[in-house]
Amino acid sequence: MKKALLIMILFVSFSASAQNDPKEVVELFFKEFKEKGSGIAIDNLYKPNKWISKSADAIIQLKSQLDGLNEDYVGKYYGNELILEKKLADSFILMSYLVKYDRQPIRFTFQFYKPNDTWMIHSFKFDGNLDAEIEEAAKLYNFRL
Repeated sequence: MKKALLIMILFVSFSASAQNDPKEVVELFFKEFKEKGSGIAIDNLYKPNKWISKSADAIIQLKSQLDGLNEDYVGKYYGNELILEKKLADSFILMSYLVKYDRQPIRFTFQFYKPNDTWMIHSFKFDGNLDAEIEEAAKLYNFRL
């Protein structure tokens, strides 16, 4: 009995910590995004953030805009690739992903903040400005000659 209880406690603590890791949260987001839709993925992304209730209108607008990335507008969804991961100290991390569609790539940017011992989503946004940025990065003044 004690052995079963110990295994359950370890499983629950491992599950809680795995769900709190930003990479795991993003993986779950993309899985739900693909299988259940953008609304559920956004709801579950922000669910652990107790402060989100103060931004309910912004979340509704975000869900509506993200829902617009449908097959009629951008084509089929093929998956995602990590573009960049940046840490600001040990308490703030930005993760940027290239999300692949038939029509064009879209960037999804996640920011996570850990004020104490638990990570929470701080910000999520998406945009399609990748082409302009890569062209700017290719300009000669960005390179040492």
